[in-house]
Amino acid sequence: MTERDEAATAAETLAEVIALRPGADGAGDTAALPDGLAERVTGALEFVRRRLSGDYTIDDFGFDPDFNETVVLPLLRPLFDSWFRVDVRGVENLPVDGPALLVANHAGTVPVDGLMLSVAVRDHHPRARVTRMLAADLVFDTPVLGTVSRKAGHTLACHADAEALLGDGALVTVFPEGFKGVGKPFSERYKLQRFGRGGFVAAALRTGTPIVPVSIVGSEEIYPKIADIAPLARLLGLPYFPVTPTFPLLGPLGAVPLPSKWQIEFGTPIPTAGRPASEADDPMVLFEVTDQVRDRIQQSLYRMLAARRSVFFG
Repeated sequence: MTERDEAATAAETLAEVIALRPGADGAGDTAALPDGLAERVTGALEFVRRRLSGDYTIDDFGFDPDFNETVVLPLLRPLFDSWFRVDVRGVENLPVDGPALLVANHAGTVPVDGLMLSVAVRDHHPRARVTRMLAADLVFDTPVLGTVSRKAGHTLACHADAEALLGDGALVTVFPEGFKGVGKPFSERYKLQRFGRGGFVAAALRTGTPIVPVSIVGSEEIYPKIADIAPLARLLGLPYFPVTPTFPLLGPLGAVPLPSKWQIEFGTPIPTAGRPASEADDPMVLFEVTDQVRDRIQQSLYRMLAARRSVFFG
């Protein structure tokens, strides 16, 4: 038996002991431990066993479903459920199976909105589907963050990856505003920036994939950006270096997001099936569909903001 096999066997045995499974006399009793503790410890040890024994899969893009379910999502759920208290609407507009391209507004100085959107899809879709985010090169060039992002299912925001994922029937999410949206000043909150050159529309047209507009309210208030230290941003190789009412004045405490009340709404899909694939190379068609998607999201944001009673209490 190899050293890895021995470690995996030991982890599995310890998981059984911690879980207090019934022995020969059927006397096992999980009541001796606090509620849920035995289950969490057993789950953690099972995860260790799977990692040591190689009992998990990773796809061609680096997505590790076991890591995402066991490590990433449990870390994000307290933010989703208790800190931002996210309300999710329109999940019925997501396909039960098959591909869809989710197009969302992007904001908040730090792109927490993408993380919350991933939880919204996973926890509110009737089949608990996963959405694959298209992210900027900077994410994957950052140590640790790049590795975790790959394992969580995210990949580069490029045509080839988008079309490959859609062709495989995945839910794919894109934020066409990019850093222009996430780094805009607080004075321009909820005003959509330009949506690039329509690359996401081309991917949808080539694969006949429906486009689902997604509107996110609440993300703009977590880090109100009031200034940008451009020289420091250039020195650090960042698109901007934000100044907020709490950062960098309060140091690490300033990195704690404000607990705004969030809403995520999935809009009515825009179909592309049946349209000629050649339209993906027509700049006028790309502009027209891109503008349609952008207008849908902007109007939805205005409607949601008009109905919002408070930034922090919904």
